[in-house]
Amino acid sequence: MSSPVRFLTGITTTGTPHLGNYVGAFRPAVEASRRPGTENFYFLADYHALIKCDEPARVHRSTLEIAACWLAVGLDPERVLFYRQSDIPEVTELTWLLTCVTGKGLLNRAHAYKAAVDKNAAAGTDPDADITAGLFMYPVLMAADILMFKAHKIPVGRDQVQHIEMARDMAQSFNHLYGEHFVLPEAAIDESVAMLPGLDGRKMSKSYDNIIALFAPREQMRKQIAGIVTDSSAPGEPKQVEGSALFQIYQAFASSEETGQLRRAYADGIAWSEAKQLLFDRIDREIAPMRERHDALIRNPAELEKVLAAGAAKARTIAAPFMAELRQAVGLRNLSAGSGKAAPAKAARVALPSFKQYREADGRHYFKLVDAGGRLLAQSAGFESPQEAGRAVAALKRDGLAGSHESLQLAPGISQADVATALQRLAQSTDR
Repeated sequence: MSSPVRFLTGITTTGTPHLGNYVGAFRPAVEASRRPGTENFYFLADYHALIKCDEPARVHRSTLEIAACWLAVGLDPERVLFYRQSDIPEVTELTWLLTCVTGKGLLNRAHAYKAAVDKNAAAGTDPDADITAGLFMYPVLMAADILMFKAHKIPVGRDQVQHIEMARDMAQSFNHLYGEHFVLPEAAIDESVAMLPGLDGRKMSKSYDNIIALFAPREQMRKQIAGIVTDSSAPGEPKQVEGSALFQIYQAFASSEETGQLRRAYADGIAWSEAKQLLFDRIDREIAPMRERHDALIRNPAELEKVLAAGAAKARTIAAPFMAELRQAVGLRNLSAGSGKAAPAKAARVALPSFKQYREADGRHYFKLVDAGGRLLAQSAGFESPQEAGRAVAALKRDGLAGSHESLQLAPGISQADVATALQRLAQSTDR
């Protein structure tokens, strides 16, 4: 019997969940947790929240609300591991071990950090103004979350794919130095998951102040839905489905038959007030039973705390022994144990340059060549498929720079001779 596939999902505790979170994360995650042949880990990423928010009351309240949301929408803590990140001290210890094998150049390329630097450059300020080490180290903490539990699949949007590839890089670097301890995770992108528009038609987001709160009181939700921006077409005039935020939100909750009925109503000139009432009724039918459970949990935080404590205890039965294994691997050992023993043969292996393939948020596939210490030597242009990238890597290994893709770019300070030497070392190791 094959081992179960492990999926891991975390949500940062910095805000109140909205309908977009429900459709894009909560609902599909709960459905996925019931798949046979899987083990599922769900956690409240409260350490990550500290990177974005310095308001203790907000972090505390958000943790309460998001924990209540998970349980209210149907997550079963008896079937999954459901825990709070800060209850697992092994995660922060692993973060440090990974920090010690991660090149600064890798972190320099993280999208969030680069965006912050670019923003400062555009404003003419110091490149590092208002950028914390927490933001810079965010990918390492995320990698520790993933690698601690040997997760195989990480459900993410395309904007998070880079973080999964960085976690793979860190795992490979650690495994290369200390032996095979980590599973290499993969991003799991579900293209069918809906991305809801907000009240103004843009992506529903707290930063745009255009959300419909998931468990707002009924009348508050009704008012928010009434505020959805529509065009100026009058009752009786046909209305366009394309580009209609109201229609897209309805479609995310309704059956195909119900969606078809609203499509026909648009063509027949339904009044916007009537369409908004239909939307409210359809959402309320699904959300109302969950709202009752959510509100009961909010009123009883001790019940939530009990669930999270039980989840942390289960998670630590995995994390604690694995952390002990990793401490042993890096040499953080009891001084009376293993004295006088020779270092394992693996540790004596000569480090070699390596190619690393990955996919960026733009959906294209890339590869890079790094030296034995993880320093970037060369970076490829984007390819349409991983097979194309793989063929370009094979050509470089076989033919050296003569077989390089024309868009291969050398890293700053790196010469063609440096790359040629690295490729030669790789070829020699293969010939042995």
